[in-house]
Amino acid sequence: LEYPKITEHPLDVIVPRHEPATLNCKAEGIPTPTITWFKDGEPIKAEPGSHKILLPAGGLFFLKVVHSRRETDAGVYWCEAMNELGVARSHNATLQVSGKNWKV
Repeated sequence: LEYPKITEHPLDVIVPRHEPATLNCKAEGIPTPTITWFKDGEPIKAEPGSHKILLPAGGLFFLKVVHSRRETDAGVYWCEAMNELGVARSHNATLQVSGKNWKV
């Protein structure tokens, strides 16, 4: 058995509105850890039909970055890798949306 270890951390990224983006996260451990993504402290649920997709290797893919008054993908993200031995947390990565910025 091996504790989970993050082998690739997500990096800060600046993405134009409506463009795709990927935040990487890779982990190893025995048994293979499950990866969960968090945004601003909240776990991300990638529901079917969502513009956010969890990639098989562990990354988080945005079909197109959303930035509206109702919802924005801008924020602080990290991933956690968990198996029965414990949890490893990645560094924080900030996603910024470039282009028109307005105050909510």
